[in-house]
Formats: sequence, C-alpha cells, structure tokens
Amino acid sequence: MTTADRPSEFRPALLVVDMQEDFCPPNGSLAVTDGRDVIPVINTLLANPTFTTRIATKDWHPPSHISFAANHPPPNNVPFTSHTTIINPYNPSETYDTRLWPIHCVQGTPGAELVPELDQSLLDEIVEKGMDDRVEMYSCFHDPFESPRVSDSGLVEKLKGKDVTHVYVVGLAMDYCVKCSAVDACKAGFKVYVVEEGTKAVDPGAWGEVMKELEGYGVSVVGMGGKEMAWLDKA
Repeated sequence: MTTADRPSEFRPALLVVDMQEDFCPPNGSLAVTDGRDVIPVINTLLANPTFTTRIATKDWHPPSHISFAANHPPPNNVPFTSHTTIINPYNPSETYDTRLWPIHCVQGTPGAELVPELDQSLLDEIVEKGMDDRVEMYSCFHDPFESPRVSDSGLVEKLKGKDVTHVYVVGLAMDYCVKCSAVDACKAGFKVYVVEEGTKAVDPGAWGEVMKELEGYGVSVVGMGGKEMAWLDKA
C-alpha cells in the first residue's frame, strides 16, 4: 500500500476513546473482554507523526450519575440488564432509553484513570465527558439530546480549529462509546474510520450489527492493513 490515493485534503486526528482502568480487565468494574489487548495497536497509532492531533477521552462521572444501576430503585436496577428512560431536563418531550451499568469511572478514582500502558506522552489533549449526572453521554462530543443539547465537550470545535478532515477512532467500547463518538464525528462533517484492531465490544456478539449501523451512517470500519491506514505513512 502507498499514499498515492490519499485524499488531497488530509489532516487526520486520532481519537482514543475511554481507555480507562474500569473498562479493562482484570479489575475494571465494567471490564470489556480483552480490552487491554488493543493497547499495542493504539500506541502504534499514537506514535504515527501524520496525525494532526491525538486526543484521549475519559468517562468522568459524578457518583450520582444516572447510568449507574445503584442510583435507581429495585427491582429495575440490575447492571447490564435494566434500562431507564432519560428525560431532557430542559425539554420533557425529548427522551431516550439507556442501559444501566455498574458504578464506573467515578471522578478522581483509580478506575477513572487511563491505563498506564497507554503512552500518554504522545497525547495532545485529554477530554472528559459524562460529567452531568442527568444524562448519559457515550459520545465524546455531546449527549444525544438536540432540543436543546444538555452537555457538549467542545470537541467538534477543537477538531475544526485544527482543520481536521479525517478522524480515526479506537478505544472502548466498540458498541457504545466508540460507536457513538464515530457517528457524531461523521455527523459533524469529518470522514471517519473505526480501526477494527483498536477496539473491543461490551457484547462481542453485537459486532456485526454495529458494523452495519456504523456503515449506515457513513463511518468506515477499517483494518490496520487497509488503504486508509497506508495514508498515514508519510514515506
């Protein structure tokens, strides 16, 4: 593969989504199976000099966060199984359903820290999300509400301020925060690639369905040997 077919306008960014202790074995409260296995791939990408910017994101929840099953009354408060309806605090007509989770990535706790194997010296910035306890925010850009938005990380503006054209997404988990971040990046006007070897899913059986969903939004799922990765080779 060469860079011959690389787009003439190509200023890529790397988004490393939620590579935090609570999402990784062996001790994470919401550990994704084999979640640590993606770290070498991510570090390889972080070291690539072609990226205009390299940004990591972190879930940074208050203890009172609405996604925690423990913050809901029984019997509908079983982690991974129960769901709740989230209502836009500024517009009660706007709602969405969300899955409830174990307590995870609480601000200032060890579980909220980026995994130490991640080469953080190569990061340009860390963006925190999920800080409003009233809304679930899988995407590193903003919550799902639109009329009006409740929480926005400002990441779209950061990327556009650096004239980014293409966004490569890795991290955890493929079927939640990676998926939602990739979709929102695409909606914001970037060409988006999820790097298959750089992510794992909470529900591995959902992989095929999520890939179809991503492709339906215009997001490409690519492998490390694909042409989109060769574009990152300046040689």
